[in-house]
Amino acid sequence: MYTSGTTGEPKGVILRNEAMMAEVLSIDQILFLTDRVAAEEDSYFSFLPLAHVYDQIMESYCIYKGSSIGFWRGDVRFLMEDIQALKPSIFCAVPRVYDRIYSGITSKVSSGGALRNTLFQYAYNYKLGYLEKGLPQEKAAPLLDRLVFDKIKQGLGGRVRIMLSGAAPLPRHVEEFLRVTSGSTLSQGYGLTESCGGSFTCIGNVFSMMGTVGVPMTTIEARLESVPEMGYDALSLKPRGEICLRGKTLFSGYHKRQDLTEDVYVDGWFHTGDIGEWQHNGALKIIDRKKNIFKLSQGEYIAVENVENMYSRCPLITSIWVYGNSFESFLVAVVVPERKALEDWAAKHHVTGDFKSLCENLKARKYILDELNGTGQENQLRGFEMLKAIHLEPKPFDIERDLMTPTFKLKRPQLLKYYKDVIDQLYKEAKGTRA
Repeated sequence: MYTSGTTGEPKGVILRNEAMMAEVLSIDQILFLTDRVAAEEDSYFSFLPLAHVYDQIMESYCIYKGSSIGFWRGDVRFLMEDIQALKPSIFCAVPRVYDRIYSGITSKVSSGGALRNTLFQYAYNYKLGYLEKGLPQEKAAPLLDRLVFDKIKQGLGGRVRIMLSGAAPLPRHVEEFLRVTSGSTLSQGYGLTESCGGSFTCIGNVFSMMGTVGVPMTTIEARLESVPEMGYDALSLKPRGEICLRGKTLFSGYHKRQDLTEDVYVDGWFHTGDIGEWQHNGALKIIDRKKNIFKLSQGEYIAVENVENMYSRCPLITSIWVYGNSFESFLVAVVVPERKALEDWAAKHHVTGDFKSLCENLKARKYILDELNGTGQENQLRGFEMLKAIHLEPKPFDIERDLMTPTFKLKRPQLLKYYKDVIDQLYKEAKGTRA
């Protein structure tokens, strides 16, 4: 099974039959211990690509248990209609889809008038309180499930009892909302093509695991390894480090690429490149990426250095730092403009002021943003690699502020810390423009 190939050629991941079956049996065991295993009366809604290990494993599990599988028509506009037709009991999706469902429900609730809105909020807080106290989904507020939340359940077909999320981080507010209102458990998990899908999963009815990817699956051993250059210490009071995995569900190597296999397999441990943080309850939270690759909310990988190199070809800028929050679907950037180019533009358009005030000028920002995206298109960047908003920084990134290494490489964690307020504002602006 091939990886998505963001950093170059896609890698062929060799998955043995034993690994696939170990993963299927792990899913069965964890459901047996914590929920209810799939059976012949269950149906699974398949709309994720089968070239993706997530759906491949879920379908293998359903076939193993004799559950039925329904395939969508292939058009995202009719996704909810397809769910209504199938009425699945098992639903796996990526955060982007859950976000859509959440937005659809909340807009309907808010358009229902003040009284209904107040009633909904009361029911929501009441059930949330009991979930937080540790009551399982079906016992937290059964009467309110029938009176208030039943329409939401029916919107998902009326039979959903297990919802799973993977491939990118699920925003906490979306996870909480669906756990309260859908009548189903919702478990977030973590895995890779190399781990045959899920290697961590939340326990459906353990509400305190919300916002994490849960605990290791049955056949998986996991540990954190310190990454001193990023300031992550696996032995500190809050253990943080690179997630390393070992176990039966791991891949056997990359097809015809022994060199790449040796890069990631060290002393029998697979080094994922993701940074995790152990929680006090034994669950794991994903907090960073060791290499400069990240996912946007719809699961698209961004090889950020490659994207920055393309934008750097624009003659109007001297340097650029591109950032993508994995809870959002688009990129923003902090850009140091070429001083003369910006001053020439200002003179031509009768804009006055010093270099700092030019960087704050909205027309100047739009001009450079348009030019950057033009450069991106010329260099075949994809739609989700285009920039939606930029901040113009008059002062070049420097070593003094700890924003660069002595070899002039960007220090990303430090840049994010330094420009956090700017980044938050860019996302707000971009969303306002899109709305």
